[in-house]
Amino acid sequence: MIMNKHSYKLFFPVVLVSLFLFSGVFAQDTPPKVDDTQNVKPEEVKGVPNIAEGYRNDSRELPDIGRVGVDMLDQKPMSMREAILKGLESNIDIEVTKTDVKLAEFDLEAAEGSFEPSINGQTFYDRSTTPNISIFSSNKSTTNGTLGGSLRYQGYLRDYGSFYYSEISNQRIGTNNTISILSPQYNTSLSFGFTQPLLRGRRFDERRRVIEIAKKNLSMSDVQFRQKAIEVTAGIQRAYWDLAFALKNLQVQRDGVKDAKEQLEHNRRLVEEGILAPIDVVAAETQVANLELSVYSALENVNRAENSLKGLLSGNKNEVLWSEALLPTEAVDLKVPPTSLDDALTDAFQNRPELESLSNAKEINEINQRFYKEQDKPQVDFTASYSTSGVSGSFNSGFRTPFQPTVCQTDPNSAECAAAIEALNASIRSNAETFTGGYQSNLSDMILNRYPTFRVGVTFTLPVAGGKTSAANLGKSLVEGEKLDIQRKRLEQLIQIDVRNALQSMRTAEARLRSAAIARENSEKQYESEKRKLDEGLSDIYKVLERQTALMNARSQEIQAQIELNKSIAELQRATGNSLKANEVTLK
Repeated sequence: MIMNKHSYKLFFPVVLVSLFLFSGVFAQDTPPKVDDTQNVKPEEVKGVPNIAEGYRNDSRELPDIGRVGVDMLDQKPMSMREAILKGLESNIDIEVTKTDVKLAEFDLEAAEGSFEPSINGQTFYDRSTTPNISIFSSNKSTTNGTLGGSLRYQGYLRDYGSFYYSEISNQRIGTNNTISILSPQYNTSLSFGFTQPLLRGRRFDERRRVIEIAKKNLSMSDVQFRQKAIEVTAGIQRAYWDLAFALKNLQVQRDGVKDAKEQLEHNRRLVEEGILAPIDVVAAETQVANLELSVYSALENVNRAENSLKGLLSGNKNEVLWSEALLPTEAVDLKVPPTSLDDALTDAFQNRPELESLSNAKEINEINQRFYKEQDKPQVDFTASYSTSGVSGSFNSGFRTPFQPTVCQTDPNSAECAAAIEALNASIRSNAETFTGGYQSNLSDMILNRYPTFRVGVTFTLPVAGGKTSAANLGKSLVEGEKLDIQRKRLEQLIQIDVRNALQSMRTAEARLRSAAIARENSEKQYESEKRKLDEGLSDIYKVLERQTALMNARSQEIQAQIELNKSIAELQRATGNSLKANEVTLK
């Protein structure tokens, strides 16, 4: 259909009327519109107070923007290896882990000391007076004085759980008891004993268990020390590269300010030549001020990164290091190690301390299982002992025989009774002469083995209820072993994820570095091209400033990409457990 200009004049009113009628048809099915009081334009918001209305700062003086507590002239160059060695020597966490290793060493020494022979001894003097209630003595009380002492040497045989001892004892006894033939009397004995477990404790016992566990704990402490050293090393590497980036980024920002000031002077000359308007100089001055802000922010980032690194390197708050300006000297452009996934996983499963710690825990569990299996056996021990003794002394002058001769039963006051008693005392005195003598006589009896005693036997202990305690302990250790196996599988999965992520991160960082380098090269070309166009009047100052800002960002991004690549290399070293080896660090 063809419309002329008069038709258009009639067409629009008809369309408006049709739309009005059409909307009225559907108005009945449309819910009424709710007045939304919150739908207010920003410039119409009411009730907002004015804070510092009309604020502006006309001050142009710069405050002191130096680095707090750091002498910028006292620079300390530091390579990556120097930083790592410094951190491992001074780091507080490392010092704590060192003490754990020392504690484990002392625990092992204490456990092994249970098999060292020991000497036990005692000496005493005892004096006692007791009432006499015996029919054999006419004394109202009896007083005994004893001076004694003993010395015992004992120990265990480590391989078989055997127990042995030897003991010598001496006594000197003085008494007023009338029925005691010797006073003072010397008693000496020398004895030897041996106990050999036949079932429980012969192959493995509590002492050997404690020693084996102490060895594993020492090994575990060494592993934990190595793990902490790897973590500290990786943390130092990250902090080192963060400081390197902060310093290089600061240099980029300073170079950007220098370039912007050169562009400002160039713009002023172009204004004088009439190529640019005077307002373009203001735009360049604004660019310089904005870039100066970036310099100050970059300087603060340097201070923060340096403090983070110093916190890992210093052992206390008073070290000179805190006042020095650290200067990383490590080359930034590290070579990417040619590592495949299979090689990285192999290194990780061989070197990761977590797996070694879990292996030590598994070995400790096997020690416990062995011990509880041994405890489930009956206790049967072979025992043997041998002793020899000697006795000597002086005849008791107050001795009275408690036995009466037969003749005294009829007439105790007769001469015959007195003669019989005297004869009996003489006979007893004659027999006592065998034992009379000094302490040397006592030792002679013992050395000549005149009175030996020998004993052999077997002792046993059998649980009545079937040994529920030992069976429960064994069952618990078996379940703990299964739990450790499951934990190892899970740990291997986590390590695999860790290695895959670290390797992928390194590959990605390598690609990002390539892209960032290309972007930086192109930004340089675009910036130079835009400056030439400005000189020829084919561009404006705003495009030049935009290209300048883009170039600075591209330079920072390239440095950031390189640092991220270096940090990803350090992360791969940590994930594979090669941080110490890669940095030529040997732990002692």
